[in-house]
Amino acid sequence: MTVEIRRAEPSDARAIKQIYECKNAYSSTLQLPHPSLTLWEKRTTDVPDNVFVYVALVDGEIVGNLGFEVCTSPRRRHVASLGMGVKDDVQGRGVGSALLATVIDLADNWLNLKRIELTVYSDNVRAINLYKKFGFAVEGESKAYAFRNGEYVSAYHMARVLD
Repeated sequence: MTVEIRRAEPSDARAIKQIYECKNAYSSTLQLPHPSLTLWEKRTTDVPDNVFVYVALVDGEIVGNLGFEVCTSPRRRHVASLGMGVKDDVQGRGVGSALLATVIDLADNWLNLKRIELTVYSDNVRAINLYKKFGFAVEGESKAYAFRNGEYVSAYHMARVLD
C-alpha cells in the first residue's frame, strides 16, 4: 500500500471529518463521536502559522490526519506537539508511520526543533508501539486523564528529544 502525505487544504474538511467518525479514531483521541463538518472546516481554514496540518492518502482517499503545533512561547519554541487520527480500516498498514515520518523530517531538518510531545491513552498499545518505533519515550502517566465511553482512562505523556 502506497501512502501519500500532503498538507491539508480547506477542501479536505469533509474527508477529515470522516476519519474521526470512525469508532477507533474518535475513541483513541480527544474527539467526540459525530464530529461537526463546521468544526473541521474551521480547523482546515483558520490554520495559524505555527500549526501544520497533514493528510495521508491511499489511492486518492484521505485516510489519515495529523496536526503538528510548534510552541509559540519564547522559552518553548524548540518544542512541538502532535495529534493524529487514522481511519479504522487502514490502521496498522503504515499510514501513521508515514504521517510521523513527515513531521519528524519537518521538525529535524526544517524547523530545528529539539522536542516533540504527545499524549496517548495508556491502553492504546498499537499507537504506543508506533511512537516508540520513532524514538518517543513515556515520560509520565496521568490517571483518569479523560472520560471515554462511560469511564475514565489514563494517558501517557510521551516525547522524542534529540540529543
